[in-house]
Amino acid sequence: MLKRGVSLDLRPEYCQYEDYGCELSATCLSCPLPRCRYDEPGGRRQLLNSKRNREIQGLRRERGLAIRELAARYGVSARTVHRILRKEAM
Repeated sequence: MLKRGVSLDLRPEYCQYEDYGCELSATCLSCPLPRCRYDEPGGRRQLLNSKRNREIQGLRRERGLAIRELAARYGVSARTVHRILRKEAM
């Protein structure tokens, strides 16, 4: 007999879980992201920007591409590229 205010802590196999995913992946279990976009501060945009930023930093470091060339390649302003590179230097 359960006391009032006590809830059941069911095992996962006894719970109904519907995996609808999001616009990035059809299901959560097949998602390529390291963390769920809903768990990440800034969400989807932050996850995508961090990938872009790592690529920009790598191209600048390994190939020495010019700021304007990086900006044109990624469709951002030269100022944005400067900010991204400054974060790497910190």
